[in-house]
Amino acid sequence: MRGLIATISSLALIATAAPALAQQATKIGQHNAWGTYSYQASGGKVCYVLTVPTEKLPASLDHGDIFFFVSQRPGQQVSYEPQFIAGYDLQANSKVTATVGDKSFTMFTRGKSAWVENAAQEPVLIAAMKAGADMKVKAKSGRGNDTSYTFSLKGITAALDSIAKCK
Repeated sequence: MRGLIATISSLALIATAAPALAQQATKIGQHNAWGTYSYQASGGKVCYVLTVPTEKLPASLDHGDIFFFVSQRPGQQVSYEPQFIAGYDLQANSKVTATVGDKSFTMFTRGKSAWVENAAQEPVLIAAMKAGADMKVKAKSGRGNDTSYTFSLKGITAALDSIAKCK
């Protein structure tokens, strides 16, 4: 498990820090399904929570490493920014949908990542994540494959609380 978390941490940092060199993250804690991390970047300290899916569909595909995380970058005035990272390039100009309960959120894509299309909806997604049991994410690969992922939301509130004072 420790090796997996180190790999997750490294991959997440590469995804968020690219094209700049990835920084070495420090693990802050583990809250059920969600790990918490921080690192120093040129714009100041970055803190984030990260999880991996409990289910990847279709099972016949090689999905690579899949992550969902929420970052805090106080030095850049970014607070609780959700991001989905696929282990493959997402279809150009496609949308990713994150669903918690009966609420769905559209995410725009670039490369392997997706962010909430309407930034005003980010706090609504975070609130839904805190109140929900799991989150479903649907995406389309660059090859045109429809994919879906289930992420456990167990521990998300405690994980986000642990990075609330990121400075």
